[in-house]
Amino acid sequence: MKPGGGASAVVGKTIAEPHFAGHRDRLRDRFLEAGDKAVSDYELLELVLFRSIPRRDTKPLAKQLIARFGSFAEVLGARKERLLEVDGIGESVAADLKIVEAAGRRLARGAISKRQSLSSWKDVIEYCRTAMAFADKEEFRILFLDKRNCLISDEVQGTGTVDHTPVYPREVVRRALEVSATALILVHNHPSGDPSPSTADVKMTLDIIAIAQPLGVNVHDHIIVGREGHASLRGLKLI
Repeated sequence: MKPGGGASAVVGKTIAEPHFAGHRDRLRDRFLEAGDKAVSDYELLELVLFRSIPRRDTKPLAKQLIARFGSFAEVLGARKERLLEVDGIGESVAADLKIVEAAGRRLARGAISKRQSLSSWKDVIEYCRTAMAFADKEEFRILFLDKRNCLISDEVQGTGTVDHTPVYPREVVRRALEVSATALILVHNHPSGDPSPSTADVKMTLDIIAIAQPLGVNVHDHIIVGREGHASLRGLKLI
């Protein structure tokens, strides 16, 4: 055995950083310096996945998710079961994505719930789209307002299939009276992506108006949201 010997050891050898480490730093710096408009959908998704998958290049996975679901918002809005179908997405990563989705909904809801009144129609639309536009089943939601147009309650009244949600006008008005609302904004989504109102959408809205008005409850609007935008029955002069 040579002097100073013993078990051989590697001295001065450094372990190389993974090839994607520099990319992560550059992308993070660009986001922090210029904001979300400086990154694409898949790059924003990469930033989210960095925390969930620290030891793997997440760019290919982010691109795969966008290709499969269509956009950053649609990835977050996808059901957990569908996310788990993607190679590289496990229970932990799927849960993290759903947490980010929930955070986005809370943030959007905060924009309208903390206001003195719902005077900003833009915020109402943005909240409705964030909450519902990318769901894969129809949901019927009601924003209950008081006489100053302040939000009393925001409730999902029903969830249906990909193209239908049962809505019972008398139950809608009964609930409005229970929470002492004097006005309503009706909202539902079209999972097909096209927010154009159907004949049934218009009829259901008119039925609710007919029951609500004699009881002192106004229907301000019925908003339909989808991936391709939104439609206002009031704006279309259908109510």
